[in-house]
Amino acid sequence: MRIRLRTNPRFAIAVLVVALVIGSSVPSIAAGSAPASAQDPASCLELVRVAVTNEVAANDNPKKHMFRARKQTPQGSQTRLYVETRDAIAGITIAYNDKPLATQDMRGEESRLAGLAGNPEQLRRKHSQEQENAERTLRIVKALPDAFLYQYDGEETEEAGVDPGRQLLRLKFRPNPAYQPPTRAEQVLEGMAGFVVIDPVARRIVRIDGTLFKEVAFGWGILGHLDKGGHFLVEQHDIGNGCWEVSRMSLNFAGKILMFKSLAIKSDEVFSDFRPVPDSITFAQGVEMLKAEEVKLAQNRGTETMNTHSRAH
Repeated sequence: MRIRLRTNPRFAIAVLVVALVIGSSVPSIAAGSAPASAQDPASCLELVRVAVTNEVAANDNPKKHMFRARKQTPQGSQTRLYVETRDAIAGITIAYNDKPLATQDMRGEESRLAGLAGNPEQLRRKHSQEQENAERTLRIVKALPDAFLYQYDGEETEEAGVDPGRQLLRLKFRPNPAYQPPTRAEQVLEGMAGFVVIDPVARRIVRIDGTLFKEVAFGWGILGHLDKGGHFLVEQHDIGNGCWEVSRMSLNFAGKILMFKSLAIKSDEVFSDFRPVPDSITFAQGVEMLKAEEVKLAQNRGTETMNTHSRAH
């Protein structure tokens, strides 16, 4: 999934998470063949390199989707619909705390999207920001084979995706002491350890689970730091036709920005209901698709309410 991030001081944290889950449809390198010796450190590293190459290549594929995202934070939940377009990603909120938006609030969402669709300059800025974030993300993902040391940690069974039951490889990772971060964004890698789960046949990353084992400064300490114990979890799966999309992203970080402002990120986001859309779809067309989908959901809710009422009597 090509998740786009707003540019802000949290980017150094979140970019690592997003970097590992850039999913779309591309042929996997060496697909159909498993590593000769999964327990050999050199083979582990080679598997990571090939998987990273596939994740980077996936970002260049034009396949686009409509999907749903439900994000849970300590303040409550928000459910949104998104559609990827050739211009930018269009999104609309459809529920707070699992309750549909009031009519007035929904009109506000539609008005916001209409204003964006009718403002070419603002839309170009949005697209440019998404492109810049994607470029930073790719720089991070390309660094992963060099930033960490990997060790075989066993196997597990795939439980989701289009082919549940297949065997996956789990690798532990820890910082490579010889790695020198070339930019500020990569500095966060120096304090992370955890494990990554890879499909050894498709050569794609299925899950990555990382924890900060020490306090990590970002921006060489100028922008702030992240506290020890910060954690992230990301999962992605094959949704069919060779397309891989993120299914879950969980973040839990604390720290300081500019050395005095508290930083707290705690959220658990689930992505579902992926459906392909035309590769050439425009932002305005995407907005109309979102509105039509919201109307359909409202009708379904009405039908369910009527059925429930009938059963009650």
